[in-house]
This record gives sequence, C-alpha cells and structure tokens, in this order.
Amino acid sequence: MRRPLRGALVAVVIVGVWWVLTELHLWSAYVLPTPGRVWTSTVTMTMSGELPEHIVISFGRVLTGFGVAFALAFALGVVALLLPGLDGFLAPVLSFLKNVPPLALIPLLILWFGIDETAKIIVIVLTAFFPMYMSIKKGLLACSPQLLEVGTSLHFSTAQQFFLIRLPHAVPDILVGMRISLGFAWRALVGAEMIAAASGLGYLILDAQRMSRSDKVIVGIVTIGLVGILCDRLFTGAVRRTMRWGIDDSWS
Repeated sequence: MRRPLRGALVAVVIVGVWWVLTELHLWSAYVLPTPGRVWTSTVTMTMSGELPEHIVISFGRVLTGFGVAFALAFALGVVALLLPGLDGFLAPVLSFLKNVPPLALIPLLILWFGIDETAKIIVIVLTAFFPMYMSIKKGLLACSPQLLEVGTSLHFSTAQQFFLIRLPHAVPDILVGMRISLGFAWRALVGAEMIAAASGLGYLILDAQRMSRSDKVIVGIVTIGLVGILCDRLFTGAVRRTMRWGIDDSWS
C-alpha cells in the first residue's frame, strides 16, 4: 500500500474512533464535538472567507519569520567558518537563547516591541533559527579535508573554496535544517499569535477557546497541521526536483 493510502487509512480510523466515542456520549459535545459538527463549522468558516483569511495571514507570518531566521542562521554560520574567534564570543549567547523557550520571552517582547507584527515574527524567528543554524554550521565546518586539499592544489581563493567546495558540500545539511525549521515555525505559530493578535490561525484557536467553541478549536488545530504538511510537501518536492546529491535516501 502506498504511503498516501496508508495515511488516508489512518485518518479514516481516527475519525471512526472519534465518531464512536461521540456516539457513546462518554464526553459532552462541549468537550468533544462530533465530526459532523466540526465539518459543518469548517464549511461555514470556509464559505464565509473567515478560515482562508486566517490561513493567509498566518502563512505570511510563518514565511516572514522563516526567511529572517534563515538569513540570520546562514550569516552566523559563515561567521563561525570565517571568524572562529568571533564565534567563540557568540556561542555562549546562542547556547543560552537555545535553551530559553521563546514563549517565555513574550512578556518582554510586548514591552519592547508592543503588540504589532514585530513581536510575533520574533517568536517565530527564535523558534526556527536554531535548527537551521546548527545544520548550516555543521555543514560548512564539516567539509572533507580531501576536497579542501584539491582546492588548495588548484590555487582557489577563500571565496572560491567557499562557493565551489564548502557550500555545495553543506547543501544537504542546510536543506535538512530548513525542513526541520519550517515545521518548527508552524509549531510556534499559536504562541506567536498569542501576542494580542486579531487574526491568524493561532488567534482563531484562542478566540474559539474563549467562546467555548471546541469545534472551531479543532478546525484551527487541523488546519495548522494540514497547511504545515502542505508546506513540507512543497518544500520536499522542490528539493527533490532540483537537487541531485545527498538527499535521495532521506527526502520522502
């Protein structure tokens, strides 16, 4: 059985178990709404434009945060390669931030940046940054000595060694870090949109919780998961179509 069919089968089983539990009335509809009620809410929110609007806004935030995180991660990865002395000063700060949950910084971010988009983007950046940074740094620093010797024998400059040897060698690690961080960015979305948001999927979930609409909460959760899977599939497909080395056995 192919993977999409296996995934569909698992989804059918989960919905079936969910339907049976609701039919047995083990929990009230307030706690566990029926699949039919959730589906009705999904259709209503989609037809009214509410759900697509939240998806577009959240996607924009994730894309912006992911892009900024990649730029910072790549820049600091290059610093670690070319300026190891400076990296020695940055490493303790980055190690500290890596172990601080971004959600713990929300009160400070609100005080410093207010409740506009900046604070939300920073939460996503802090969540997505470290997997990319560690992968980029590892890929650039772990280049084969034999390849570097070839570059030296060909009298490559530092720039030529970087662009013709180190960077191509690091591409598989960079892409893996990007894929992991893309998922982390979506996982940070609800936390980011806790910062006085008035739109987005995280706001949809929190607002539904305040209104005791568990069906809309489930709609928001499922939507985040499905959009995240779609982004991962698109990213993976683009990588498999454009890259020809280091990804065949692990990118699926």
